[in-house]
Amino acid sequence: MTDPSARTLRLLSLLQARRYWPGPDLAGRLGVSVRTLRRDVDRLRELGYPVSASRGVDGGYALAPGAALPPLVLDDDEAVALAVGLQAAAAGPVAGMAETSVRALAKLVQVMPARLRRRVDALRAMTVPAGWGPTSTDDAVDPAVLTAVALACRDTERTVFGYTPPGRERSERTVEPHRLVALGRRWYLVGWDLDRGDWRVFRLDRLDAPRGTGAVFGPRRFPAEDAAAYVRERIGSAWTRFVVEAVVAAPAGRVRERIGRWAAVTDDGDGGCRVRIEADDLDWAALALGVTGAPFTVLSPPEMGPHLRDLAARYTAAGAALS
Repeated sequence: MTDPSARTLRLLSLLQARRYWPGPDLAGRLGVSVRTLRRDVDRLRELGYPVSASRGVDGGYALAPGAALPPLVLDDDEAVALAVGLQAAAAGPVAGMAETSVRALAKLVQVMPARLRRRVDALRAMTVPAGWGPTSTDDAVDPAVLTAVALACRDTERTVFGYTPPGRERSERTVEPHRLVALGRRWYLVGWDLDRGDWRVFRLDRLDAPRGTGAVFGPRRFPAEDAAAYVRERIGSAWTRFVVEAVVAAPAGRVRERIGRWAAVTDDGDGGCRVRIEADDLDWAALALGVTGAPFTVLSPPEMGPHLRDLAARYTAAGAALS
């Protein structure tokens, strides 16, 4: 390999694929001398990649942890796996992960060749997600829509899309996208609607065929400090979020194994733990606490008390019918 730039990328890919490379082996894979390999390693260091070297007969090279995350070089299978994983994380219940996953997914999809995007779409289409809670396809968001809108927000590009509000016909909307907001199990776009001359909130599961116009817009004065708070205010009672806190009489590790993906679990001492669950409805929180398999005491919210009593009465009646 004679082109220095291509060889440098190949060297980076090899260093990221294996923890340690003996110098002669690495030089052989690149088809260069050991002296040329040293120059290529120095070039990587100049670019900010922390490559450590060990001298001697068995000397070699390794990519060491640095102060910041450098760009990664991924092969095809790794890129597809990362995209599918980010899509799953974007729809997952881990607080704060959805928005971050979408940003990362948008960066990846932007540079991903069409053949790999087709593989990602095929994997997603043929994969059934395993999880708890409602999974209606009626409000599912196409990852392609999600990433397209995320890129439009990042690039401040005017975007055209179809939108179908409940009980109304589909219409074409031209919008200056501002922010994506994840609330509960739904995604919302906040943007300036050019046709209506006002800020609007759009549910992404009702949005289709987003496409950029190529026109870049300047910043507008947003009517709120926080996009998420703005969405909550606009949709009002259409979105209710409960924060359920409880003490569970079981070790944090055991509880975390059972519901850690859907709740925050912290050690409370004396063999118990505290659980915090953010949910769209109280049924889901009650189910999560029930599968801990241990006694629990709910601290908040007060609505949880009557809800648990109602559930207990229904279960008791069901049990009595079998006796």
